[in-house]
Amino acid sequence: MIRTCAIFQDGSVKYDFSLQELKNLNMAWYWVDFHKPTEEETKVLHRFFHFHPLSIEDCMENVQRPKLDFYDTYMFVVLHAIHQQTLEPEELDIFINKHFIVTYHKQAIRDLNNIWHRVKKDPTFQEGPIQILHKIADKIVDDYFPPVYQLEDLLNQVEGNTKNQTINDLMKQLFEIRSDLYKLRRTIIPMRDLLYRIISSERLSRFKEELYFHDIYDHLIKLVEMIDANRELTADIRDSYLSFTSNRMNTIMMTLTVISSVFMPLTFIAGIYGMNFQYMPELEMKYGYFIVLVIMGIIGGGMLYFFYRMGWFRFHKGPKL
Repeated sequence: MIRTCAIFQDGSVKYDFSLQELKNLNMAWYWVDFHKPTEEETKVLHRFFHFHPLSIEDCMENVQRPKLDFYDTYMFVVLHAIHQQTLEPEELDIFINKHFIVTYHKQAIRDLNNIWHRVKKDPTFQEGPIQILHKIADKIVDDYFPPVYQLEDLLNQVEGNTKNQTINDLMKQLFEIRSDLYKLRRTIIPMRDLLYRIISSERLSRFKEELYFHDIYDHLIKLVEMIDANRELTADIRDSYLSFTSNRMNTIMMTLTVISSVFMPLTFIAGIYGMNFQYMPELEMKYGYFIVLVIMGIIGGGMLYFFYRMGWFRFHKGPKL
């Protein structure tokens, strides 16, 4: 679907007209939006607008990296929105100069639709294509914050184990959070680099909106710092869980070692007196059975006392996860 919007000098706005009318309307600037375009509609980028084949090729490729390219008569910008549930990037391609802005996207992008309808109602959205580019980039970056805050809350729950989950469940959830943080980082870092290039561009330095692009860049820096801090926290929590699990395993192995050590001499004695030889000493003793039990008890108790003095039974309770 191809949508059209024209903004006139008096502030009036006209929607949904044919592309051919663009040549006849006396407008200040116009906006054409390619919303989930068909293959035939995509050809309009070349046939009607005469955009460079390389920029059109970038539109048709799957999830191009955020970028900024300068051509003779326009700029080509690739932005990445994110899907709020899957956190996967959604590409938005923009052709722009001072007379027009052409947007191209294969998915429905909520922020772009909101701005599209606000152009008619809000005069601040009618100032020019550069302002529209800023509004779109600003809304896209603002939508990065809710998933980051949500992952941060989940990470705090894992750290405090507020639901009394097992370590295996906590570790699984921890790695899922770390994976989601990586997805966000993979989208936000290139966007940060793109905004840095935009604010460093000489072609944009003459626009007053440069200051607003600085604000978006600051937001991206903050997002990157939050994601990196949360990724470091996931690593710290993971190491704490692994240390606690290792310490718990050592405690279990120590307990089993004590039991095995105590029963080794007892098993040795029982093994000797369990051998089926006819002539063995002490077999005819009246109280031999009780004497052997006492000896076994003394050996077992003595070993337990020895292990206690060695500090083997001083187990420390693990921290609450």
